[in-house]
Order: sequence, then structure tokens, then C-alpha cells
Amino acid sequence: MAAADLRLSLQFARFEGVAEHRQALPRAQVLRWLRRALQGDVRAAELTVRVVDAEEGQRLNREFRAKDYATNVLTFDYSGAPVVVADLLLCAPVVAREARDLGLPLGAHYAHLLVHGALHAQGFDHETSEADAEAMEALETAVLVGLGFDDPYRPH
Repeated sequence: MAAADLRLSLQFARFEGVAEHRQALPRAQVLRWLRRALQGDVRAAELTVRVVDAEEGQRLNREFRAKDYATNVLTFDYSGAPVVVADLLLCAPVVAREARDLGLPLGAHYAHLLVHGALHAQGFDHETSEADAEAMEALETAVLVGLGFDDPYRPH
């Protein structure tokens, strides 16, 4: 099967230290990571990836999920397969802190969160049941290992 047609808008809010995050997210790599995350029933995808500061991340998490803290990734999915349309919002300070805590390069952690968010955009959900969580985790691992990254759920 041919690869899905992927249209990507990669956006960076203005915040202190944004250059480090731009460097960790080269457009060609982001496209590669997202393409690998798109499953077989997806013919096309229109994805916006926006990297934001803690304030914007917290505000959106509060407004849309009623959780008053900045989280690593938020997925706003508007349509599923065969044409996936979604916004993936990544909170730079949270991603950077988690990468440091995990001992990972910033780009590797971004790759994991982009794959995670893209799977959510396709209807995968780790909060519905333990079986769904295990299935999503296994798929994330397969995609990331296929991209040359370590299994994000196993200590390295």
C-alpha cells in the first residue's frame, strides 16, 4: 500500500529557548515520524504540530480537558481515517523536563510524543481500558523501534 499523503503545518510559539526545540524538530524528521505513525486505513492526513510554552499548554489543557496543568501532548482530532485531520500541541517545557528526567535526547522524546499524539488522532486511546493501553503502547513501541529509537516503555 502506498504511504498516506501527509500535509504538515509545523508551528512554534514565541517563548524563551524556542531555538532548542526548533533544532530538535527538523521538518523532514517530523514528517518521517508522523508518516510511520499513520496506520494502514489512513489515506491522507492534515496535521498541525504546534510547540508552545507552559502557559498556553496549561490554558488549553484546562479549557479542553478540565485539567489545570501543562501536559506534554494534547491531541485535537477532527476526523479519522481515511482522512485524519488533527492538531497536536506539544508543551516545550514539559517535554524538555521529561526528556532530561528520562535521560533522553530531546528529539527522541518529541518523536515518541508525536507518534503518541498521531495515534490518538487515529482513534487509539490508552485511557479506555488496560487492553487498549497495552495495544497502544505496543503500537507506539513498534513504530518507534522501526524508526530506530529505543522502546520508550522499557528502561534503557
